Amino acid sequence: MAFPQLHFKSLADISTMIRHGHVTSIDVTQAMFARIRAVDPQINSYAHLCEERAQAQARAADSEIASGITRGALHGVPIAVKDLCYTTYAPTRAGTTIYEGFMAPHNATVVDRLEMAGAVILGKLSMTEGAYTGHHPTVPVPLNPWSAAHWVGSSSSGSGAATAAGLCFASLGSDTGGSIRYPCAATGLTGIKPTWGRVSRYGVFALAETLDHIGPMARSAEDCAAILQAIAGWDAHDPTSLDVPVPDYFAALHTGVRDMRIGIDRAYCFDGVDHEVAVALEAALETYDRLGARIVEVQMPPHADLVAQWIRMCAIETALAHVDTYPARAADYGADLAQLIDEGHATTGMQAAAGQQLRMAFTNALSSMMKTVDCMICPTMTKRTPRLSQMDDYGSDPEVLLSIMRYTAPFDFSGSPTITLPNGIDSDGMPLSMQLVGPRLGEAALIRAAAAYQGVTDWHRKQPDID
Repeated sequence: MAFPQLHFKSLADISTMIRHGHVTSIDVTQAMFARIRAVDPQINSYAHLCEERAQAQARAADSEIASGITRGALHGVPIAVKDLCYTTYAPTRAGTTIYEGFMAPHNATVVDRLEMAGAVILGKLSMTEGAYTGHHPTVPVPLNPWSAAHWVGSSSSGSGAATAAGLCFASLGSDTGGSIRYPCAATGLTGIKPTWGRVSRYGVFALAETLDHIGPMARSAEDCAAILQAIAGWDAHDPTSLDVPVPDYFAALHTGVRDMRIGIDRAYCFDGVDHEVAVALEAALETYDRLGARIVEVQMPPHADLVAQWIRMCAIETALAHVDTYPARAADYGADLAQLIDEGHATTGMQAAAGQQLRMAFTNALSSMMKTVDCMICPTMTKRTPRLSQMDDYGSDPEVLLSIMRYTAPFDFSGSPTITLPNGIDSDGMPLSMQLVGPRLGEAALIRAAAAYQGVTDWHRKQPDID
């Protein structure tokens, strides 16, 4: 049975089709691998394919479903994971060459939880070196399926490219300074950066332990809710995971936003922001107003000095994460990651303490502000998705990097949950994006607000023209 544009259907739609027997998991999985072979040579999104194992998982899912066993919304659905998640059955190199061929002794907790939910793991997705800004010079760079001339985002570049191009129905990304949000913004996806500690990081290569977040990248809030439902929750192997109940994220999908308080700091959102980004955000505010939400004026706590500390604070922890291989194998590192680690080694204890004090002050102030609203709205980036020619200094010039991080780094420092979603198409034909920020453990409210917006708009259904 043929299904036109099967690869661009939502995870939720594919799940329903498989569950009701309209299509089998093995048929969908084989179709996805056929598309990967046809399309991925153009965009370089996969680092490793797990075709034989994925087909076995799909057949097992079909057998279970046929016998009346259902594991939920991910059962039999083909997805993929960023190549910093440990897998015992496929190498994990985290975008590096120093870990070429590394076989982990155990799976990442998030991988185990996806498989327990019945997901079919197609493979491991390419990424920047060590999840920092630049790709290793010997590793193929993922390209944006909307336009190869435009940035695909980092560090979850392969996750963004593959999901947007219809090479998986969802993926896992990681976010330390914006690395779920940038690829989602650049490729028209929806992504959740959960509260720090909501999702286990056990078995995930670190960039900076206290800033790293693992979360879903997909086509809608509903699809992201399905992934988050599977991976969230306390993990005995991760001492930083939060031992608190995981709510039913699906319950938030159809409740609407009437009387929901959505905060906005207009100076923060609009000063120095590209005109098309600002227009799209204003239109989104009008949509929320029509849906019955209460738009509340708030004041973002002072954050510029904190954002300016991001590279230094990340560098300290990155140096620790790479202590076994750098400087011992410095020649095997790309320039961007090596420069970051060198800065970490050069940072003094007093500088680190000053940054930590800024972080604590901002986090407390943001927590107080968020008590007045259910979520806050802002852009994902100050500018439209840049062309690659504009990104040449991204890794080498700290000012270029920091200018991009205005709407991302603060919420990695605070560990706040965010959801990124498309809200327009710019004059270059590229997606525009916005972000909703919630209080600690406020993912359900973010899913609720994003789903309401996506229920009356179709930006999340726009797809790149790639075949």
